Amino acid sequence: MSDIEKAARDAVDAQANAEQVAMVLAILQAQQLTPQQPVQAPAPVQQQSPAKWVAVGVAAPFLAVSLAVGFVAVAVSAVAVTICVLVLRGLWIDMQKDRRR
Repeated sequence: MSDIEKAARDAVDAQANAEQVAMVLAILQAQQLTPQQPVQAPAPVQQQSPAKWVAVGVAAPFLAVSLAVGFVAVAVSAVAVTICVLVLRGLWIDMQKDRRR
């Protein structure tokens, strides 16, 4: 390959490189001309008001007292039913004894 052919190939390569550089510069200039959209910050986290927790703090003791009263009522009912069943059983046994005589 002669020096002229090498020089011609180098000239063609330089022209291609020059076109690429020109295109990159044009893209950069176009980006500078277009308005940039501002980066949006993430939405702030909404803090819950302490009123919710105050309401829970006030309602919790009432709920506990209500449950305790309910458990006492169930226990009293269970005792009453047990006594009633025992009395009726005793009456039934007495009635059975009277029939046998």
